Amino acid sequence: MFLNTLSEKNRRDFMKLSSMGVFGASFSGWMNVLAARAATTAANPKAKAKHCILVWQDGGPSHKDTWDLKPESKGAGDFKQIKTSATGIQISEHLPKLAQWMNQGVLIRGMSTAEGAHPRAKYNMHTGYREGQGGLVYPSIGAIVSKEIGRADASIPNYVTIGGRSFGSGFIGPKHQPLIVSDPNRGVQDLASQVSTGQFDNRVGLLQELESAFYHDYQADSINDHKTTYARAVTMMKSKEAKAFDLSAEPSSSRSAFASDNFSQGLLMARRLVEVGVPFVEVGLGGWDTHQDNFARLKDNLLPKLDGGVAALLKDLKEHGLLDSTLVIVMGEFGRTPNINTRGDKPGRDHFPKAWSLAMFGAGLKHGTVYGKTDKEGGTVEEGKTNAMDFLATVCTLLGVDYTKENETPTKRPIRIVDKAGKPITSLIA
Repeated sequence: MFLNTLSEKNRRDFMKLSSMGVFGASFSGWMNVLAARAATTAANPKAKAKHCILVWQDGGPSHKDTWDLKPESKGAGDFKQIKTSATGIQISEHLPKLAQWMNQGVLIRGMSTAEGAHPRAKYNMHTGYREGQGGLVYPSIGAIVSKEIGRADASIPNYVTIGGRSFGSGFIGPKHQPLIVSDPNRGVQDLASQVSTGQFDNRVGLLQELESAFYHDYQADSINDHKTTYARAVTMMKSKEAKAFDLSAEPSSSRSAFASDNFSQGLLMARRLVEVGVPFVEVGLGGWDTHQDNFARLKDNLLPKLDGGVAALLKDLKEHGLLDSTLVIVMGEFGRTPNINTRGDKPGRDHFPKAWSLAMFGAGLKHGTVYGKTDKEGGTVEEGKTNAMDFLATVCTLLGVDYTKENETPTKRPIRIVDKAGKPITSLIA
């Protein structure tokens, strides 16, 4: 559904009003609300990365089977290393297409984070804070990017998630909530009005009058938040940029470069969204919680899908002149144990936040670089230990976001974008 950021009741109300044509004529009055309530934002002209696509490996991928193989270790498994286009960097044999793009990428092999349970680890890696810390719900990196460098006058949301669970805007408010696209092949539903343009426009005036009268009586901030959300919905319905969600409009020659599965088509949609100016898109690929049958699941499904999809995305971005302005991150919430568990007849790997890896490609990076080093078993970070705060400070710096900036909670409490302990990895930044 289109209005994923609303309650179920509000979504039903919106679609009922839309089908009646209750949005339009005095719509220009609502635009004043949007202009007043949206931050005046613009991308930092010094930052090379203007957009970010986060490829989220939900469940936690094994670093020892992807980016940091240890072929001589006890829990190596049977995967082999292959050379890449970046001198001295080797990765899994089951990522051959991405191996050809490592001269456009970097690896962080020293990730060491605080959380080993899925929900808490995902929250930590999206926000930089631990769940429950300070009694707040913190904004995700996508919401931060929306607020800090997103366009205030954007006709579609500055933060979109495709095919996975999203982490929202927390205390910075609903205007930076993500638009959730469950199925990229279906796009965003219910964008077309069910009545004529005249009816649609006339009835917006009615809704605006009702909203204004209600605000006059109660004057609560939540009323303006409600109005802002509805106004953004109508703006999107009227925008030409919303065509980015319609993959059928993509030339067949471009679309055929991506596999037909939802993940690959989600990556194609991500490029289309970046092309119309969306600064942050997250695309999810689940299935990485490989406690059992780790090697077959990786070899036969997950790694080929990741390899083909992300390589196609990088090629597509380059062909559209967008790779030099887009940061692509490939990661999950933690790694997996260096040793293989023997519970059952299909060996797997368990959760392991102590030492793991992630990859980044594209804009702003010192390409062909590796930061961090694990021991011979892949179980301990020996050099370049990197926590969630360091990682998010690095991403913010690449995108031109001041990670030291403080945002106020509704109670006027100042909270830094990244907590004081976080420092960017300057050696990865070009």
